Amino acid sequence: MELYSPWVLLLLLGLPVLIWLMLRTRRQPAVKFSSLGGVKGYGVSWRQRLRPALVVLRVVCVACLIFALARPRKGTMISRISTEGVAIEMVVDRSGSMQTEMSYDGQKLNRLEVVKQVFADFVKGDGKEFQGRGSDMVGLVTFARYPDTVCPLVQNHDVLTQFLKKTNIVRLQSEDGTAIGDAVALAAARLYKAEAELTRRTAAVLGEKADEEPEFKIKSKVIVLLTDGINNAGKYDPIEAAALAKKWGIKIYAIGVGGGQSFVTMQTPLGTYRMPTGQELDERLLKAIADSTGGFYARAEDAEALKDICKKIDELEKTKVTSVQYTQYSERFSIWAWIALGALLAEILASCTILRKIP
Repeated sequence: MELYSPWVLLLLLGLPVLIWLMLRTRRQPAVKFSSLGGVKGYGVSWRQRLRPALVVLRVVCVACLIFALARPRKGTMISRISTEGVAIEMVVDRSGSMQTEMSYDGQKLNRLEVVKQVFADFVKGDGKEFQGRGSDMVGLVTFARYPDTVCPLVQNHDVLTQFLKKTNIVRLQSEDGTAIGDAVALAAARLYKAEAELTRRTAAVLGEKADEEPEFKIKSKVIVLLTDGINNAGKYDPIEAAALAKKWGIKIYAIGVGGGQSFVTMQTPLGTYRMPTGQELDERLLKAIADSTGGFYARAEDAEALKDICKKIDELEKTKVTSVQYTQYSERFSIWAWIALGALLAEILASCTILRKIP
């Protein structure tokens, strides 16, 4: 609670003068008698005792009017956050080769599980190495022989991480493969339509105020491509897909996963065996894709290297957040005005009835 015009309260200093004037006026005799000896034996009635209440009601009326003039009000602080952020499509390989083992915090996980852990920290933050992309729009595209939009571009990253957790290695042999070109083309198309989707969502939320400027503006568009194989499926050539992304102003960061001696854990009726696997990674292609769009290519041979690459991307793609605060006030002067009116009416009614004095 605060006062719009607190200086008005200085008028309260005049209340003692008002009280003195009212009491002084009432000391003047209304009718003069030569002697009051005949009425000295009579007591004071309750009406006479309550007469000072009229002075109290008048003072309350004036005091409440002064408070009303000072305009008491209650303010509510409202923040409007405007974000100029990044639209990111995470493009993750889930082909059969991603089941190759990789160490993560002392555990033996497959490559896809490690990627899911690191990407979740990259998006949501882990309080240590990653602060999270809380103000950005992030989507998820996975691919093997065919690409799929697992999660559209969203700012609610809880939804995204839930979809990421449910992403698994492809099971059917007929769906296995590595369609890098198709995956890049699909992610680029999603980012190309990001402004239109953002405008549609804003219109749906604001209704008639759809012409207002959206609170989120797309500063840059990024594809984070992660794979451990070579392009061996799909309709689109990866270089042509990268050229399309460049045309639409989309930057691609390519990450090649794996290196050195790799193993796959196999469950057989005779027990668990670790089988060595070969490494097929077209680094020249991934570097060409990234370089052509203004991004970079890096190889992650282990989980720590993958974290370092994601930290580098995190540092390069900054988000600008502007917070505008304003206060919405609710006027509270009316209650004081009503109290003043009530006191005045009570004084008038009492002075004309039970506290009436003649003459």
